[in-house]
Amino acid sequence: MPLVAYKDLPTFKRLAEEGRTILPPKRAQQQDIREMHIGLLNMMPDAALAATERQFFRLVGESNQIAQLYIHPFTLPELERSPDTQDYINQYYETFEQLKENGLDALIVTGANVSGENLEAEPFWEPLQDIMAWAHDNVASTLCSCLATHAVMQSRYNQKRSALPDGKLWGVYKHKVMNRQHPLVRNMNTVFDVPHSRHNTISPAQFDAAGMDTLIASKEAGTHIAVSPDGFRLVCMQGHPEYDAISLLKEYQREVALHQSGGRDTPPPMPANYFSAEAMEKLKLNDIDTISKEDLCHMLENTWTDSARSILASWIGLVYQITNTDRKKQFMDGIDPDNPLGI
Repeated sequence: MPLVAYKDLPTFKRLAEEGRTILPPKRAQQQDIREMHIGLLNMMPDAALAATERQFFRLVGESNQIAQLYIHPFTLPELERSPDTQDYINQYYETFEQLKENGLDALIVTGANVSGENLEAEPFWEPLQDIMAWAHDNVASTLCSCLATHAVMQSRYNQKRSALPDGKLWGVYKHKVMNRQHPLVRNMNTVFDVPHSRHNTISPAQFDAAGMDTLIASKEAGTHIAVSPDGFRLVCMQGHPEYDAISLLKEYQREVALHQSGGRDTPPPMPANYFSAEAMEKLKLNDIDTISKEDLCHMLENTWTDSARSILASWIGLVYQITNTDRKKQFMDGIDPDNPLGI
């Protein structure tokens, strides 16, 4: 599924430089391949906005080759931005009103930083509810990441997240497919890794109480992916399969810097199951600021991207099978909205 560089978004240039397949608009117009239009609601803070954008673009763009993929990034005007970030958004991002007018086949919603435990007090709460309500009736499937999952579980199913007893779940954890009959995970390995980074959780019992089907779970990290009772229109993730190999390293560096500046009382723990034995030994003997980023990166293993691509490929393939060629229509004729996959 080649991404189409339909605008001057810097992410397209960055991905092309990495050797990713990026299709110029003129060439795309000459191919007799169906288009798919996927919205990316990016609610991440300024420092992570572009990185999160690239991470999801990579996953979607490397899924497979059955369509030309147009990813439409947008965000919420209610989120506070720096002048530079707002300029970037004004130049490259679309508005929700534009996307509603043109239609979407599917939607991805990222996580977000929060200022407290009460999600309903966050600036994204009300506009996010409006977007999710529109998506429920207008796109084939919505894929929610981490905080977005917690928000929709609270608003739609009255299942509020709770604080984790150990303060934070942070690292890379083994997961298993729990329902191999579901087409979203049917072709995956039985065991694979997923990164997590969160202070709160929705428990397996809460997903069950909402009538959702848990597809992937971990003994240590809990539920990773669950789907709505209709089987597909809402896909909720608690982990971060989109993370780059260095994402947890950057987070660890920020936590160390916070401790050094007096922002936290104790040194941060290392992310679980992430650093190699060699890297852990080097970090114990040296200040992280004295180790080059290149040295550390060479000691990191990415053990989750293949499974992440598999999930995204299956998700997009399923959307392709049930959505209408007219992107303003939710499904092709004959699809049952209460059971779109015919499970």
